[in-house]
Parts: sequence; structure tokens; C-alpha cells
Amino acid sequence: MRINIEESAGLIIDIQEKLFPHIADHDQLAVNTGILIEGLKILEVPIVVTEQYVKGLGSTIPSISTLLKENKAFEKMSFSCCDEFSFSKELEQLNKKYIIIAGIESHVCVLQTAIDLMKKGYQAVVIEDCVSSRRINDKNISIARMRQEGVIISTYESILFELTKVSGNEKFKAISKLVK
Repeated sequence: MRINIEESAGLIIDIQEKLFPHIADHDQLAVNTGILIEGLKILEVPIVVTEQYVKGLGSTIPSISTLLKENKAFEKMSFSCCDEFSFSKELEQLNKKYIIIAGIESHVCVLQTAIDLMKKGYQAVVIEDCVSSRRINDKNISIARMRQEGVIISTYESILFELTKVSGNEKFKAISKLVK
């Protein structure tokens, strides 16, 4: 199944200040997620942002929040984004099939959200190089579990070119510049 741009939305889960420094490969995660976000914006894919328990974990890290300044972050207490009414309502209103996911932690909020999205009839697409956990083994096991649950696993470069579909236009040129 090909993922098409008209039916896609992005989801950035809980990339927050107090947890982020403890995440495996966090510097690369920030770079990769930034590229994904910029690419989705070039392609005009709507993006939803969540933050887990802001009082305890802080806000979205500055490098990501700067890219998403026009996006309201949905605060949540539950691990799965789908357990938050305002988030679920937002997804309903977007009316998209494919939910392209980046964020932390892979084995908690990302995993539970991806599974719940699938149960609700969405197709979760987890961007492997834009998710992580404190321990790399937790990330690896969660990726395997999500794959078993029918979640599509991709990379930021692959998904951006899949959404772009063709070369030779301005959006392709902008995406190509981003991933180089």
C-alpha cells in the first residue's frame, strides 16, 4: 500500500525538555525529526503535536517547537494520545487515513498510540529514525511489536519521497535539499 499525501497527517509525540536528554541518540533524533517536520510542512501535511504532563516533563524542545510554532500542542496525561478527547477530536476533524508518527518514548506513548490508532481505523506509520527511548533495546522491541500489530515502519527520507511521488517540481527540489 502506498501512502498518499492527501490522506496523511503528521503526529509529533512528547519530544519534551526534561525527558529528551535521557533519550538514546537524542541529538540525531532532533535533527531527523526536524527534517521530517520541515518536509511535511513543505508538502502541506497537517501536523498534530502532543506533550505529556507538561508540569513534570516541560514543553517541547526548542528546536522542534520553533518549527511548530503555529501548531497548538495537546497536553495529555494518558500514554496513548488516543485516550485524550481533544486529540481524538482533532484527528477526526482532519479526516486523514495515514498518521505519520515521530516522538518519544517508542515503547510507551508511541507504541500505545500506534496500536490505538490502528484499532480506530487509522493506518499508523512510525518513522523509525524519528522515534527513540531511553534504552535502545526498548525502542527495538517496540518497533518489532508495532510491526506485528500492522503498523507501517518507514524512515523520514523514504516517507517524504513517497509523499512527494514525482521529481522535477518545486516540492521535490525542496525535499531533496532537506535530506542531503
